[in-house]
Amino acid sequence: MLLVVVAAAFAAAGSATGDPTVSAKQAQAQQVMGQIQRLDSSLQRAKSAYESASSKLHAIEHSLTINKIALRAARANLGKAQIALSQRLVAIYTTRDDQSELAVLLGAQSIDDLVSRIETEQSVSSQDAAVINQVIGFKHSVTVHQHALVTARHSQKRLVAQRAAAKASIGSQLNRQQHLLASIKGEIAHMIAMDRARSLALANAARARLSVQEQQQALALQGTVIGASASTADGSVAPPSQYTGVVGIAMRYLGVPYVWGGSSPSGFDCSGLVAYVYAQVGVSLPHYTGAQWNVGVPVSRGDLQPGDLVFFDGLGHVGLYIGGGQFIHAPHTGTVVQIASLSGWYADTYVGARRITG
Repeated sequence: MLLVVVAAAFAAAGSATGDPTVSAKQAQAQQVMGQIQRLDSSLQRAKSAYESASSKLHAIEHSLTINKIALRAARANLGKAQIALSQRLVAIYTTRDDQSELAVLLGAQSIDDLVSRIETEQSVSSQDAAVINQVIGFKHSVTVHQHALVTARHSQKRLVAQRAAAKASIGSQLNRQQHLLASIKGEIAHMIAMDRARSLALANAARARLSVQEQQQALALQGTVIGASASTADGSVAPPSQYTGVVGIAMRYLGVPYVWGGSSPSGFDCSGLVAYVYAQVGVSLPHYTGAQWNVGVPVSRGDLQPGDLVFFDGLGHVGLYIGGGQFIHAPHTGTVVQIASLSGWYADTYVGARRITG
């Protein structure tokens, strides 16, 4: 369950474009977690197979124990039966008194008595022989079964060893993936910490610069002629923005955590931050990056002014330009509202800018 929750958090992080290195690491973490889940399922199956094989081996060992007892009993019974038969054969030809071979004949009172004595002795002898045959047959059956059990035990031991090796291999793979995930999480935490440190340094510099910009703002607006401030790609001119004050408003929310779909000081996503700060100066913007691209007028990168909206990654991300080649934005899950530079990945994925003119 924990893996599912963590995976969901990473998935949410991937929904907003921010630091590409952190995003890439989060994507890698998601992939590793998927592998961990698959290995964990495989390990459970391997454990079940190993336990089943071990249980069967235990049953075979138990049967062998019982069979050995039966074999010992069969051998003992056979010995007793053989002794009884030997004694019976001797008794046929001897008497208790004179040990004569003709005692059975001399003891007869009549022909019928003679025949009866002979038949009785033969019948008893036949019964003893039958008992011995049964004992021999049982002993043979037990011996055959013992050989079969020994063969089955050898085979089952090999299977148990194979299942144990498979379980150990999967467990080793799972352990490696868990260590890898822990390492990736550590890297992500370090990257986020470094990112926050850079953002703090940029924020301090931006605050110092903002005080100067605010002093120059009134003079800049008074000295700017509409139609001559910012040229666009098609040759038209973007009028100067009257909303440079939104930069100061946005700066108040530095450190507010990123929340997917957030649009209040309790949490912002990228477009939610832009929409919220503009709402503070009476401008309603849609809470969707693609829709914000269609608001205002385009402005070239070389003519960016504080308050302009800057877009990245195929309109997947938006920030608020604050001047000095920097912008303020809400990057992704796990980060906070912070300042970034229009360089590196942001420069590579830069789409364009829009100026809100009223």
